[in-house]
Amino acid sequence: MADTRKLIIDGNEVEVDPAMTILQACEVAGIEVPRFCYHERLSIAGNCRMCLVEVVGGPPKPAASCAMQVKDLRPGPEGAPPVVKTNSPMVKKAREGVMEFLLINHPLDCPICDQGGECDLQDQAMAYGVDFSRFREPKRATEDLDLGPLVATTMTRCISCTRCVRFTTEVAGITQMGQTGRGEDSEITSYLNETLVSNLQGNIIDLCPVGALTSKPYAFTARPWELTKTETIDVMDALGSNIRVDTKGREVMRILPRNHDGVNEEWISDKTRFVWDGLRRQRLDTPYIRENGKLRKASWSEALAFAAKGMKGKKVAGLIGDLVPVEAAFALKQLVESLGGKVESRVDGAKLPAGNRSAYVGTATIEDIDTADMIQLIGTNPREEAPVLNARIRAAWARGADVGVIGEAVDLTYEYHHVGTDRAALVELAGREISAETRDEKNTLVIVGQGALHEADGEAVLSQAMKLAENSGAKLMILHTAASRVGAMDIDAVTDGGLDAALDGAEVVYNLGADEVEIAGEAFVIYQGSHGDRGAHRADVIFPGAAYTEESGLFVNTEGRPQLAARASFPPGDAKENWAILRALSAELDATLAYSTLAGLRTALVEAVPHFAELDHVTENAWKRVPLRKPAKASIRYAVKDFYLTNPIARASALMAELSAAAKARSEETLAAE
Repeated sequence: MADTRKLIIDGNEVEVDPAMTILQACEVAGIEVPRFCYHERLSIAGNCRMCLVEVVGGPPKPAASCAMQVKDLRPGPEGAPPVVKTNSPMVKKAREGVMEFLLINHPLDCPICDQGGECDLQDQAMAYGVDFSRFREPKRATEDLDLGPLVATTMTRCISCTRCVRFTTEVAGITQMGQTGRGEDSEITSYLNETLVSNLQGNIIDLCPVGALTSKPYAFTARPWELTKTETIDVMDALGSNIRVDTKGREVMRILPRNHDGVNEEWISDKTRFVWDGLRRQRLDTPYIRENGKLRKASWSEALAFAAKGMKGKKVAGLIGDLVPVEAAFALKQLVESLGGKVESRVDGAKLPAGNRSAYVGTATIEDIDTADMIQLIGTNPREEAPVLNARIRAAWARGADVGVIGEAVDLTYEYHHVGTDRAALVELAGREISAETRDEKNTLVIVGQGALHEADGEAVLSQAMKLAENSGAKLMILHTAASRVGAMDIDAVTDGGLDAALDGAEVVYNLGADEVEIAGEAFVIYQGSHGDRGAHRADVIFPGAAYTEESGLFVNTEGRPQLAARASFPPGDAKENWAILRALSAELDATLAYSTLAGLRTALVEAVPHFAELDHVTENAWKRVPLRKPAKASIRYAVKDFYLTNPIARASALMAELSAAAKARSEETLAAE
């Protein structure tokens, strides 16, 4: 058993790991200790002094519980456990003093502050402060920072907890924020007034315990008590981050992260957090049919009849886009296959082998990154493809893990060994002899991105990556870029030969939200989706569907974990839930699907694929290596070209367009010769 230490906190005896701080030991004992600067995922600063406690028999002054470890406490008389008090008169007086100091320069902005109603300073001033101030001098004021279009700053409210500085430096891996000056002149600032360049910067809004950092797009639009809060799942990448969608009426007002240690911890990417303005723009809210080369509005009955007429007796292909819940993909597969057609979900051309879960999901979980000693990235730029996962890799690197990269050299926010840019480097690495000692004693992880798999020789690249994983005793992770991909592959929504084989000779294409696919030829195209994006422009019939916040649906993340996204609001106008549109169309085609409710559909789904019933559980996949083949001689390209514009919702967002333009301008900047 691990070494433990007993101590008595407020009369309760607890046994904890001696490396724990007193504050953590108090949490184990179920006792709340107030804090501003301490955060369990950041380094300890010990500068707000709000977490002061009394150590009996220790110094005659209160101690900062976040910075003192249990092992540093002296035992009591005759070896009795040390005693800590969190509610003694000394502690109460100390907390009141600290709170009075914190409020000396803090402005009375509560009525106009966006943090009002969910502010740590408000809550703790109420619980631990005093109801008067002895300060009569003028308050200090500071200039606001320009951190970019996402984070609004009111630095006069700042209490110098340094959480934002520690997050940007340690987790996001950028060095633009810091603290300058001493005493009353100290202030949080950015280096040379630079704006923040990170895909994770929005998290400092959640971390800020006061109203110094707030959300710019959400500013002054709603109060927290007016919002309906729905716990759901993000689909902007394949990580499956746990989120909370806050709505006011039918409008999504903001998106916040939820804690899930196994997936996203408590961070989300900026695209996840700020894409909600794209849910309001460019929406499809009524069916359309194309007459004489032009689209015109139609009723549901007219559009369904028109689509059914175009489909009957024809060769049908079904395409499944990147944001489609499993239920809609399953309904489309059943409908199209009942008509003798084919469905395909690998619409980016990824050569993922059907039926072999160890090859299209892998054998690793996201949490395996935390204990990895060696991480090999193949054809993936996780900073663009899954920023939260990249932060986890950075944490592993900071802990001492070695990171290798095969692909173009890019800034990943941490140091890595650049093995090479082409497939030859992978073949050479996979063929290396690895010692039994390294294989047995080191936790190794191989992460393969979609950039390595969507070329013609993708399966050969995958076979080499699997060989490398086998040789080094590593776990394999396939890092997807599409939220719907793993779920669609689980229900076997694939065609032998991929996208080209599915579309070959198809007279009718049922395009379920696949906006990145160019459909050539004279095929009759039915487009079902939430936004008037690229897919809708090529359509002969348009069915308006619900976006991910507007229907309940299953999504399986990149590690194979099924999660349930809940409905937070309702689709606009005449738009319907995606599975329901397919069910209505099946009735028009006289090929009625065998369920008329979402519960019935899920029952059929679980019968076909039992692991969908195990929500939030990662199933172990039996290892089955793809037959070894030699890839072509070519460089590996990354899958994501523009982080901010990867799907129809993001492309409809004005804010994402602004961020994309700024990122493009930065990449084109040329520095003057020194």
